[in-house]
Amino acid sequence: MQRQVYHSPVYHSQSIQAWEQRWFAQQNSSYGLMQQVAWGITQHLIPLFAQGNIQKIAVCCGQGNNAGDGYLVGKYLKQAGFQVEIYVAEKGCSQDLALACQEAIDAGITVYPNFEFQAEYDAYIDALFGIGLNRELNEEWQRIIQSINPQNGLKIAVDIPSGLNANTGQPLPVSIEADYTYTALGLKVGLFTGQGQAYAGKVECISAIPIDAELKPVAYLSNTHIHLPKRLAFGHKGSYGHVLVIGGHADMGGAVIMAAESAFAAGAGKVTVICDAKHHMAILSRAPNIMLRDINAIDEDQRDHLLQQVDAVCFGMGLGRDLWAEQHYQFWFSAIQQSDLEIVLDADALWFLSKQPEKLNSRTYCTPHPGEAATLLGSKTQDIEADRITAIHALQQKYAGQWVLKGSGSLILEDQLYICTAGNPGMGTGGMGDVLAGMIASLKAQFHEDIHLHEIVTLHALAGDELAKHGQRGLQAQYMKQAIYKVVNL
Repeated sequence: MQRQVYHSPVYHSQSIQAWEQRWFAQQNSSYGLMQQVAWGITQHLIPLFAQGNIQKIAVCCGQGNNAGDGYLVGKYLKQAGFQVEIYVAEKGCSQDLALACQEAIDAGITVYPNFEFQAEYDAYIDALFGIGLNRELNEEWQRIIQSINPQNGLKIAVDIPSGLNANTGQPLPVSIEADYTYTALGLKVGLFTGQGQAYAGKVECISAIPIDAELKPVAYLSNTHIHLPKRLAFGHKGSYGHVLVIGGHADMGGAVIMAAESAFAAGAGKVTVICDAKHHMAILSRAPNIMLRDINAIDEDQRDHLLQQVDAVCFGMGLGRDLWAEQHYQFWFSAIQQSDLEIVLDADALWFLSKQPEKLNSRTYCTPHPGEAATLLGSKTQDIEADRITAIHALQQKYAGQWVLKGSGSLILEDQLYICTAGNPGMGTGGMGDVLAGMIASLKAQFHEDIHLHEIVTLHALAGDELAKHGQRGLQAQYMKQAIYKVVNL
């Protein structure tokens, strides 16, 4: 695989603010930076507005430097021939803000001292709050944001949608629902995970100052251009990995089927499913290429012999949580952890891991959703969602291994943290996690360290996007295999 791939860095708000202060300490002008950012945003808006035949624009300004950006964007748009009016809660007191406000007024823009819109506008520019917001908005600011969101015009956020936490992607408790966000200097992590994607719309970065050596990213956006190598002409089924799928309680057979089918769709040469024998007929009727073993009829010698024949193990889908499941978890877990295999732990295997915590080897890939992550950390789902980045680091610190925290803007923690920007809400349906687990096992069985975990998560998300091309509602995980087959062959 091509390893020289650029991944866009994303930053914590405090890192961005410290970077700004280092720039100013070098005698660079804070007002000059405000002008640069506003000018850069304006240059993006002019062709966007021309394309949408947008003429009348309302700029909504708060009280900080973000408002200064808004005043200057309004001025530059006015000079470009647009009809611009500005709404503001009250004038700020900083020198830069006062100067920006005066420049807007001198350009002939009317500034209204409230948010009682005097007309309907084609676009609303949000410059209420910047990245420093870290508290819940009071009722008045919530009312203002809730008065902007229902407006029919295009919504443009300056730096970050007002009301969104720049680091967690959580609304505080409401946020501007932007169609476009033009974020200044560097990408903020909260725009891409949690609920951030839903509020930010399309995100573009306005670069204005050079990156210095002290600026460190908190994560990277996973690249969406992933190309797997062509297969060799002399390859055979033994060349492309053997995946073992273990789960399938007597009452739950569907999960192992979807994991196994996705493993084949992603290119595995052989797939064996170990589950309750009552599911064997159903599995063979759907996929006769899957090999089967009865989970209740395997002794230690057979287990150990089987583990020597495979390259990856996918464990936990539909295993259950009763005494039978616990016995099989204990029977398989230590053996696979002591092996040299690629190991995927999902679903009920993660539940048992939470009850019997231990350190995992470096080739173990865990794929919890927020509820499972909460169980693993002894917390609540809302706590996980409130700070997903802290949560995934806590998971790795407690259990070792490599981790995927599923959800909007899935987080992937291997040697460093990645964020998956592909995927869609239609993928929030039963079985998608089983499909992902099967894909990880399959691609790791084929490529081992030559493919990264974040690349596999992204391929899974791209398959979901392929499947959703004709609509997100009603999307079913059982149909993912066709989309997976397509994306792994691009």
